[in-house]
Amino acid sequence: MADRVHPAPLLPLSTPPAPLPDDSPDASAETAPLRRPTTTSTPPPPPPGASYIVHVPKDQVLRVPPPDRERRYRAARPARRRLLRRACCGACCAFFLLLVLAAAFVGGVYLVFRPRAPSFSVASLSIDARGLLLGDATLPVRIDADVRADNGANRKVGVDYRGGGQVSVSYSGVKLAAGRWPAFYQAPRNVTVVSMPLTGQENGGVALLTDQQRERLAAESAAGAVPLTMEARVPVRVRLGKVLRTWTVDVWARCEVTVDKLAGQAAAANKGCTVKVKPLWWWW
Repeated sequence: MADRVHPAPLLPLSTPPAPLPDDSPDASAETAPLRRPTTTSTPPPPPPGASYIVHVPKDQVLRVPPPDRERRYRAARPARRRLLRRACCGACCAFFLLLVLAAAFVGGVYLVFRPRAPSFSVASLSIDARGLLLGDATLPVRIDADVRADNGANRKVGVDYRGGGQVSVSYSGVKLAAGRWPAFYQAPRNVTVVSMPLTGQENGGVALLTDQQRERLAAESAAGAVPLTMEARVPVRVRLGKVLRTWTVDVWARCEVTVDKLAGQAAAANKGCTVKVKPLWWWW
């Protein structure tokens, strides 16, 4: 016998759920979009030995050595300063030592030889000054002078008179005649009489003398006391013993004399002579 099949009951249709209000927490949870969770992680460290090049503008570069070279830079500057300071101190010490040695040498030479200045005096004058007395400008003044040079104060020092020396005779500041000093060598403890002719220029003394000076000259000549001045500039070189010699220096001598007449051989009365020379170490 066949089985009877009964129809199954119909299920009720499903209805969509009612919408939830906006202020409910479930609604915000339902409408929020899904996001991937983020995790903060540090970048991986650079591999060992890596190097980077960073370009920095020039106006932003600080003039400071890098930390790894700061110690070397600070150590190099004091070293240079020390070297410079040592060089300056060495140069100053060497210069001071040379000065001390030079001073010691000069002092030793002076103590051994003790140089002294030779003395000078006018031995005689032969004068032909008729033009001055007569007022004749065509007659130049002529003088033959004998000068006594005495080096007796020096025992070990000789004086070498060089050529080119000048000698002149003047009256009241007016040069009457001039000539040359002869070149010769004067040994220690020696006295030498030097003869030299002096000649005046034409119209020289006569033209330069004023009327008042000419009248006074005539009066002094009549009285037998005419003051004259003899000046000499002589280049000399000193010999210390047989080895040492100084450089050439100029010796200035000035002698004040009085003669009794202006014509012929006159008697000269010396009033004194002064000698001046100013080299580095030989001071008279």
